[in-house]
Amino acid sequence: MFGINEIDSNTLKTWREGGKPFRLIDVRAHSELSRGMIENGEPMPLNLIPVKVNELGMEEDIIFYCLSGARSAQACAYLMNNGFERVYNLRGGIMDWVRDGNSVVSPAF
Repeated sequence: MFGINEIDSNTLKTWREGGKPFRLIDVRAHSELSRGMIENGEPMPLNLIPVKVNELGMEEDIIFYCLSGARSAQACAYLMNNGFERVYNLRGGIMDWVRDGNSVVSPAF
């Protein structure tokens, strides 16, 4: 989508099972998280990405996700415009993750 790096839920699952190091960030609004998150996902609402950009490392692989993949694509585009190369959008978001038979967990807050 729009020249950004994307992975699908099967690739994410393969990365997890293979022990590939990456950071997983959920950009949905806080009110949406009660519906479930992908395990080990970090909440960071899309509107906070510009404020928290210094907390993200350019040297790490970062996967962003949201409900459908639209907001997380915006997060990737923003970071790529700011020099990040190792950012990935989870195509289809958490909807495709669940649709492909993967589980979600309750947020830890």
